[in-house]
Amino acid sequence: MVNDMDTNDTNDMTMPAGGSDVRPADDSADAVSPARRPVAVPRGTVVLAATPIGNAGDASDRLKALLEAADIVAAEDTRRLFDLANRLGVRVGGQVVAYHDHNERGRADGLLDRVETGATVLVVSDAGMPTINDPGLAIVRRAIERGLPVTCAPGPSAVLDALALSGLPTDRFCYEGFLPRRHAERVQHLRALQAERRTMVFYETPHRIADAMDDLLEAFGPDRPMALCRELTKEYEEIRRGPVARIRQGVIDDAPRGEIVLVVGGASDEEAAAATPTVLDVDALARLAVARADEAGMRIKDAIAQVVQEHPLPDGSLPNRKQVYTAVLAMKG
Repeated sequence: MVNDMDTNDTNDMTMPAGGSDVRPADDSADAVSPARRPVAVPRGTVVLAATPIGNAGDASDRLKALLEAADIVAAEDTRRLFDLANRLGVRVGGQVVAYHDHNERGRADGLLDRVETGATVLVVSDAGMPTINDPGLAIVRRAIERGLPVTCAPGPSAVLDALALSGLPTDRFCYEGFLPRRHAERVQHLRALQAERRTMVFYETPHRIADAMDDLLEAFGPDRPMALCRELTKEYEEIRRGPVARIRQGVIDDAPRGEIVLVVGGASDEEAAAATPTVLDVDALARLAVARADEAGMRIKDAIAQVVQEHPLPDGSLPNRKQVYTAVLAMKG
């Protein structure tokens, strides 16, 4: 995600040098280069277009034609948009609007008003497909509610690239986005996925990858197969494959840089069965804690802490220790 970086216009809009406000629907014959003239640009439509995730050579002719011919380009970061256009050798012909996490809900209806008049609104993020950990969902939902057409110009995807290169099963997978930043939330999230049988795909950042690998080891054990993919499609692309413990050690020995995608194998039948929690109510946990304290000669608070840790709830969170302690007090009268 990238914060809006535009500072030159109080209306949060940027115009390319010499560009017109809106490209007419009846573009002139020489407006689009001859090599790409056959590419259709739908009128009165929102188009979500995937941009390269690293290698500019992955840009499609359709993306290039849309950048040249769309009436409005809604970009996550306008400066990156113009940088991409320069690298692709195309000229952005329409109005450019900053469209990011902080303004997408408020800006969606204004853009859709233009769609209703026949304009082509192109939505692009900094890399990859809009809506996938990037802005775009708000305008899609509002377009559906208003009965306006939405289509995609598909292209590069870090999720699919990493999945394909991992060597892990691809017939069933789930995309989990970025792992939570906070340790406790990350542990809970991973604990809830311990019984997941599908291949799992996560995003992670270099400064959190070591902590994330520690938590993956705790949640899935040392032998679960995985792949760490970094800098996909770029010059220093690297895929590290192996069990969780080996990948974790590799992160310690040689910290990866750049954008990281983690692909983790799903649970086997045995792992899924072992990870499925036995849900006990508060009274049952209290009885178990009292028995643990008596058998092991422990303080009741320590016994409660152990029992609660051993019996997570289906969402990965832990039962409330205070409630268990209150139940213990009630048992003892």
